[in-house]
Amino acid sequence: MSKTISNANKTPLEFAEDWLGEGRKLALATVVETWGSAPRPTGSQLVIDGEGNFEGSVSGGCVEGAVVAEAFDVIESGKPGMLEFGVADETAWEVGLSCGGRIRIYVEPVVSDQ
Repeated sequence: MSKTISNANKTPLEFAEDWLGEGRKLALATVVETWGSAPRPTGSQLVIDGEGNFEGSVSGGCVEGAVVAEAFDVIESGKPGMLEFGVADETAWEVGLSCGGRIRIYVEPVVSDQ
């Protein structure tokens, strides 16, 4: 898994558009709901290609790694998925969710309309 070194002014959707133009297979992860304290707000996105490159952020820590792993399955199957992460306060920091927050992330394949 590798984060692409990039132009910080681009959004994940702009990267997705560029990467689709290069013929890459992609998935897009979007934070659709949060409860309590969460590292990223609803609407935050992460685009992932089939080689493990990604741009953006939906959380951090182990959560983001799990989202990237799910993205590989979504790219392979072409079927979207919903992930939910929630932890107790005492373990929150270990997985990147502060203060016992919970987060739901929708992961969908991205296909070119051309």
